[in-house]
Amino acid sequence: MRKPPIYLIALVILLTAGCAQRPVLYPNDHYAEVGPEASKQDVEQCIALAEEADLDTNQVFEASKNTLGGAAAGGATGAVAGVISGRSGFGAAIGAATGAVGGFFNWLFSSPEPHPVYVRYVDLCLSERGYQTIGWK
Repeated sequence: MRKPPIYLIALVILLTAGCAQRPVLYPNDHYAEVGPEASKQDVEQCIALAEEADLDTNQVFEASKNTLGGAAAGGATGAVAGVISGRSGFGAAIGAATGAVGGFFNWLFSSPEPHPVYVRYVDLCLSERGYQTIGWK
């Protein structure tokens, strides 16, 4: 049996990373009236609507930006180290590869904060249903 390539595992983590935080509801009269189970369903519905909406919260762009930034910084550092050792091209290549991996993993394992537009969408959806959000965690 073949193991899935590491990039597929990273992609799954990447796609699910942005949705880790959830809204916290204030226990107002509406919340007390419908109860915690119905409120959880409403939260799930609003999150699903936000995920279906065409929001500009491109996680792939953010990952790419961090990966390329890491590659640029690593390449420059590697080139300088390579000049000292007499192998600037090799040093730049190793530095770029190391920096790209470091930049990607820094982004991947950083605290997944939802995009502000996504948060606002879910908050507004819940507000229209009678809830008050007091933050996200």
